[in-house]
Amino acid sequence: MLNEVVRNIGRFVIMVLFQGIILNDASLMDGMAIPYLYVIIILLLPLETPRWLELIIGLVVGLSIDMFTNTLGIHASATVLLAFMRPVLLKWIAPRDGYEFGVKPTIADLGLSWYLKYAGVLILIHHVWLFFIEVYSFTGFFHTLVRALISAAFTLVLAILAQYLVSTRRSSTII
Repeated sequence: MLNEVVRNIGRFVIMVLFQGIILNDASLMDGMAIPYLYVIIILLLPLETPRWLELIIGLVVGLSIDMFTNTLGIHASATVLLAFMRPVLLKWIAPRDGYEFGVKPTIADLGLSWYLKYAGVLILIHHVWLFFIEVYSFTGFFHTLVRALISAAFTLVLAILAQYLVSTRRSSTII
């Protein structure tokens, strides 16, 4: 338990610094694709995390990113929405017998197809909310939607790559 808490605190510090120092300046296609990899802090929380704690962690993560980007709560609102929707989605895509205790929401534990559904939907929700709150208007709706979709796809690819680079494999098959 304590090991998991230390691991999540370390992940928080590393990802917030990585996002704030490196990824905030990395945009592709003339600003159309902006990676917001910090969302994996919420995505990789243990499945047994209480909902109230997920929301608090989402708020702290979002406010930390807001301090780096000098935005007033935009990332906090998107990350709290992500943390709010996570248990709903987890229930929706749960295996027939439910989740085993101690299983982590990772590719190594639950497979690539499960992770694509899980992370893909949550990252898309986060990015669509973030980009529309950022422009605070529906003028240029399709342009903003395309930016959100491209950035979400870019973030999902980075999240999968991060899983393969950092995590250890528990089983011989990942898919």
